[in-house]
Amino acid sequence: MSHDTKTKLVYMANQIATFFKSQPESEAAPGVANHINKFWEQRMRRQLFEILETEENGLDALVLRAAPMIRKPEAEASQVRNA
Repeated sequence: MSHDTKTKLVYMANQIATFFKSQPESEAAPGVANHINKFWEQRMRRQLFEILETEENGLDALVLRAAPMIRKPEAEASQVRNA
């Protein structure tokens, strides 16, 4: 993944977090995760998980709290095969 792609994904994820910060605390992280799950293609989510594995990744704390709720692309691929 190029540095430019990483920068764009971090920017996009942080923009989503900024929007959901206006929501109640209990809805903010699930809202971020739901948005990413719904609108980001598997490739983008795969790259996001790569970014999450790096220290000082630049992701907003709300994105970090949402991360466990974001579907990993590998899990989706195996669900489709098993269906």
